[in-house]
Amino acid sequence: MKIIRNFIMMAFAVTLISVVTVNAQTNISSLSPLEKKVRKEILTLPYYGLFDHISFKVDGGTVTLYGKTTSLGTMKSAERAVSRIPGVIEVVNNIDELPPSSYDDRIRRQVVGEFVRSSGLYPYISGVNPSVRIIVENGRITLEGYVANKGTSNLMYLLANRVPGTFGVTNNLIVEKNVG
Repeated sequence: MKIIRNFIMMAFAVTLISVVTVNAQTNISSLSPLEKKVRKEILTLPYYGLFDHISFKVDGGTVTLYGKTTSLGTMKSAERAVSRIPGVIEVVNNIDELPPSSYDDRIRRQVVGEFVRSSGLYPYISGVNPSVRIIVENGRITLEGYVANKGTSNLMYLLANRVPGTFGVTNNLIVEKNVG
């Protein structure tokens, strides 16, 4: 029974990793037309999942990409996709590709499990555009994205902190109305 439960959790985590997702980093209506196009290109990247986080800054025709990704090739895919947008003159790619790590993968699965088991948190990490991202690097967890209230932010932080083998949690979650 334990093997079946572990298999189901692993399948769930792999499914979440492979879903095309992006974190809504800003109010869409406040974005310039070029920023909206950049955001759309990031949203449609293949293999951009729950455990990846890409943000960007537009300065004239220069787009600077930031973040961390576990999906190999996503860093270059993001750069190529953004460079093809009309009006983009230069792309500065500051995205870090996280090295494969079974240790970090275990922590990712356990954090997802903690969130799934906690009432009301599943919508934040599910779907094609989850509002929360889980970045794990060398045993350190960073929570990125938006939540509806401070209580949800605190709960996610506490649940992530309780995962065995975690060296620390950084809570970058932003409380925003009408999210979730």
